[in-house]
Amino acid sequence: MSTPKGPTLAVLPGSKSETSGTVQVLQPSGWPAPKGYANGVAADGRIVVTGGVISWNSEGHLAEGLLAEGDARPEHLVRLTWYVVDMDEYLANLKELGQIYREIFGAHYPAMALVQVVRLVEKAARVEIEATAVVPR
Repeated sequence: MSTPKGPTLAVLPGSKSETSGTVQVLQPSGWPAPKGYANGVAADGRIVVTGGVISWNSEGHLAEGLLAEGDARPEHLVRLTWYVVDMDEYLANLKELGQIYREIFGAHYPAMALVQVVRLVEKAARVEIEATAVVPR
């Protein structure tokens, strides 16, 4: 029996606190370190999942609260999927988007995917985000 060839997987410690539990970042050896996201994440706890949301309240303003409704906070996020209507527009605004991201989520970077779509349900929206969080038990 031969041993499989390929990269090994490092499990890097994530942020820890008494209230947030532990999220482990998965980083295969030899892979370049990602910037602004994680290649993979492992966590243990209660899963909170959102649909694709744009976070608008009934007055059409950005609103908070969906994750909090499931007792989740930004540090509990393990995965985000971003749907954008214009990839070039998204890439041209990375600096501003990064600043806004850090204001909301801090330096916590879950596994992320970015997908360009033809349009979103809300015609005026430019981005929609699905989230998966793991809340400690």
